[in-house]
Amino acid sequence: MKRALIVLLTMTLLGLCSSGTVAALAQGASGAGVRYFAATGHNVQRQFLTFFDRFGGEAILGPPRTEAFMENGLKVQYFQRAKMEYHPYNAPAYQVQLALLGDLLGYRAPAIAPFAIPAGGNPQRRYYPLTGHSVCYGFLQYLDTHGGLDVFGYPITEVLMENGTVVQYFQRAKMAWHPENAYDSQITLGNLGDEYIARFGVSASALERVPAVTTPALNEQFYNLGPVVGGGTQKPTVAPNVPGGAGTFTVAASVKYPITGQGGYQTVYVRTNDGSGRGVANAAVQVTVHFRAGDRIVPTPNTDASGNASVMFGIGYQPPGVTVLVDARVTAGGRTETKQTQFIPWW
Repeated sequence: MKRALIVLLTMTLLGLCSSGTVAALAQGASGAGVRYFAATGHNVQRQFLTFFDRFGGEAILGPPRTEAFMENGLKVQYFQRAKMEYHPYNAPAYQVQLALLGDLLGYRAPAIAPFAIPAGGNPQRRYYPLTGHSVCYGFLQYLDTHGGLDVFGYPITEVLMENGTVVQYFQRAKMAWHPENAYDSQITLGNLGDEYIARFGVSASALERVPAVTTPALNEQFYNLGPVVGGGTQKPTVAPNVPGGAGTFTVAASVKYPITGQGGYQTVYVRTNDGSGRGVANAAVQVTVHFRAGDRIVPTPNTDASGNASVMFGIGYQPPGVTVLVDARVTAGGRTETKQTQFIPWW
């Protein structure tokens, strides 16, 4: 507590209030709906590019580190400071979201004590009860002027000293204060995307440099059928007419909340596609949740006419920080495919 007060006083006296400037986007060859970043050898396309431009581009998110690819049932793309996820079942405004890298990297700290909660109405310090932390001064100004919660998420620590630098972690980002910099660039962002890749790794093929794409892939192909390579997509070789015969199909599974609280609810989404990109209707779905105390089979409806199914279940009180694996097993036309997704319960 004493150290936190010292840091807070230092920030106040030295005026941690610069908001930084959003630099012009560094672009390589580009076309409508796609942009190539020659420095890293990767393309950003369609909805991911729209989100990138809307929320500060390279100055906030950094350059792309991978192509878009499928990971745990979601189309994702890694950037220097972030990871984008495409959630096709959400409303259009929320289909592209940034992953909670701050949480996934384990930076969340316990909530502050009740007596330390700041009084409401203070324009220089704002408390977020959902995570039990506050943001103040220049960090708060930067949060409000550079994309807000969509870009940074809620604070998961208070301000703290890290190797002699004042920093604060958020669900999706890390802010650092560098008073030695020019006034308009004193606040910088940590490279959480690079840190996640270094710690956990990602698909080697997604990291490889590729040529520039001049024509963006179709939305359904780009976001549902396979990783972008060069100028097109890799489609699975499958036969149509599932479940009417011997055709095969693909399955995608995702969760509504990658990070959850205790005692709440989770939703699993399952989508099927046949060889023509159509949803497989009336396929049997079984969802199995692998809790630490044992597996739980959750009764799940068959897929609807569009090939989609979803189920909600109670999380209960699980060990915080321990990944919960979820298997979605889909049977149609005498064939069975299984896809796995996961989430992490927290406090």
